[in-house]
Amino acid sequence: MLATGAAGVVGGALVVWPLVSQLAPDAQTIAAGAPIDVDLAPVAEGQGIKLTWRGQIIFIRNRTKKEIDEARAVDVATLRDPQTDQARIKAGHDKFLVLYGKCTHLGCIPSGTAAGEPKGDYDGWVCPCHGSHYDSSGRIRRGPAPLNLGIPPYAFTSDTKIKIG
Repeated sequence: MLATGAAGVVGGALVVWPLVSQLAPDAQTIAAGAPIDVDLAPVAEGQGIKLTWRGQIIFIRNRTKKEIDEARAVDVATLRDPQTDQARIKAGHDKFLVLYGKCTHLGCIPSGTAAGEPKGDYDGWVCPCHGSHYDSSGRIRRGPAPLNLGIPPYAFTSDTKIKIG
């Protein structure tokens, strides 16, 4: 009787297991939305990189002291979407700015991350579609965009590594 019950439990598990395992997302789905690790060490001061996470363009810039000083000298009360530079970075990592690379007007990809791209009037990014200008903190300063460039969820896992997502 006990052996028959045990055989029934094992047999039931063997039948149910494939059904349950099919409910889990496949590796491609997990990879598309999974957090990503980014090593910032190769990004020199003044340089930026673009990458993709969850189908979104991400900008990462290693800002210069001049860019940080310019971003912090702005009277926040004059901004369309008031936000301090400190609120847009992680404490202790003032040089690195991580942003969604999508204009908040109609979703074009602003230029200003790669070397040689125009950075607009505020040393940040400029949208080639309708001319929105963002400063070196990714805040909207001029043009039709209503909001600052968004900030994806991220955290520093070491001094030069971040995890996005």
